[in-house]
Amino acid sequence: MTATTVRDGDTAFLGHPKALGFLAFTEAWERFSYYGMQSLLVLYMTKTLLFSPHVEQIAGYAVFHDIIQAVYRPGPSEQAVASAIFGLYTSLVYLTPILGGLVADRLLGKTRTIILGGLLMAAGHFLMAFDATFLLALLCLVLGTGCFKGNIAGQVGALYAEKDLRRADAFQIFYLGINAGVIAAPLIAGTLGEKVGWHYGFGVAGVGMLISLVVYMAGRRHLPPDPPLRRREKVARPPLSAHDWRTVILLVALLPVLTASVLVNQQIFNAYLVWADRSVDLSFGGEKLPTTWLITLDSVVSVSFLAGMVVFWRIWAKRFREPDEIGKLTIGAFISVTGALSLAAGAILAERAGTQVSIWWCVLFHVLNSAAFANMLPVSLALYARAAPVAITGTIIGVYYLHLFAGNQTVGILGTFLERMPASQFWLMHAGIALGAAMVFLVVGRFFAGLLSHESLEEGKAASQKA
Repeated sequence: MTATTVRDGDTAFLGHPKALGFLAFTEAWERFSYYGMQSLLVLYMTKTLLFSPHVEQIAGYAVFHDIIQAVYRPGPSEQAVASAIFGLYTSLVYLTPILGGLVADRLLGKTRTIILGGLLMAAGHFLMAFDATFLLALLCLVLGTGCFKGNIAGQVGALYAEKDLRRADAFQIFYLGINAGVIAAPLIAGTLGEKVGWHYGFGVAGVGMLISLVVYMAGRRHLPPDPPLRRREKVARPPLSAHDWRTVILLVALLPVLTASVLVNQQIFNAYLVWADRSVDLSFGGEKLPTTWLITLDSVVSVSFLAGMVVFWRIWAKRFREPDEIGKLTIGAFISVTGALSLAAGAILAERAGTQVSIWWCVLFHVLNSAAFANMLPVSLALYARAAPVAITGTIIGVYYLHLFAGNQTVGILGTFLERMPASQFWLMHAGIALGAAMVFLVVGRFFAGLLSHESLEEGKAASQKA
């Protein structure tokens, strides 16, 4: 099967190539395993793991704890230590895709690198079922996700020609698969972990990762061929042109702005869960609902908005000019501000009344946050997949995940302030950071977005070919 056949002649999956279906379902099960574990991680640490006798059983924890204290200075609070560990782990998960991109581009190719990553992740999830192997489990998950994450996104982008506008829709469909996994993860892994036993939740996450590998292998023959490995000298790849370098510089310069824009969303799995577990009224029928079900609520609403946005922008484009990726990022960032403000409002009212926060403030937050998410993460990934020079696509997509590396590091640091300030101030702080990102996106869209336009990229490619 040639790349042209994959791109132009295959519309078997909802008007998209058949391979997109396999990749989306692969990612759905991978995200089920990943978020099943992550929905439990902070609660597990703050309720069980970081207390005696469990903490003494973690192999290598004494040295690891000293490093955490030296770098993050969270103090003796278990919640603050858990937040620092969460930030370190989830940030490294988004740093290692650079390594995974290099391995795929130079050594193994995307397909074999994805399979290696899946095996490492499955091992990591099963190791999470034991206190002693907690740190080893996190290491396997970090390395496995690095091999898996960026490369499978690169395979999605490779299904489409340069000017094929279906690419952005494809990434939104891809994110629908992600959210399908996230919806199921707290209901199954989260409920097992909170109600039956933490290790049962982690174990079922491992099973989900094995299913992901089976789906990927079943669809392997439909995938686009891997590009030639860069280590083979006989394969001539065009050098990066001056236009390519300008594009790369702009994409890198956008990373800090993307970092600030995602902090509200990324905090959901960290301080938000701890805060909700303690301060939000989660009772229903006289019984407290599992806190992890808030992740399912977020994912259900996110899926609705992701699907709705695909339809909305198609209808909008029939009568008006559809915003480019930077325009959609700007819209999403401003909506994210309102989401953080809703949590601040709920916290202010609860602090004044001396009661727990009404769950309806959380519902409002998840609605607003999901509207923001639908116009940010899939759109930004589509932008980097489209604009990246062909010769270094895998590496650039790995670089893209640096903003989530920095974002999760920042989330971990900000989370240590949850017990040091009123919750209202905590969420207002997040709203202020998101507002700053929205303003910068507004400026970039006004003065620099032309450098990433389809026309500009085509001109750059033409100039490179002439050279």
